[in-house]
Amino acid sequence: MKEIQYYVLFPNHDNRMRLYKKLKEEGVGAVIAPTPRSASKCCGISLLVKEKDIERIRGCVQENGIEILDIAAVEKDVNPGRDRYC
Repeated sequence: MKEIQYYVLFPNHDNRMRLYKKLKEEGVGAVIAPTPRSASKCCGISLLVKEKDIERIRGCVQENGIEILDIAAVEKDVNPGRDRYC
């Protein structure tokens, strides 16, 4: 079974930083991460979040008027041979 990761997608970096700061204030974990191409070709940087926090994140977005494009579920792509040259 593949692991699913959740990415909050944004139209620009300003909205990403606003949400990131608000989530940190509320104690919700989020990691700034590159947006997987399979999720979107949007801003290029997204927030990697946990599934259990999605409803809190949606509430924070709505309460603070922060624009997001989507919260995308993406299969984690682990390639153990990546960056191996020998």
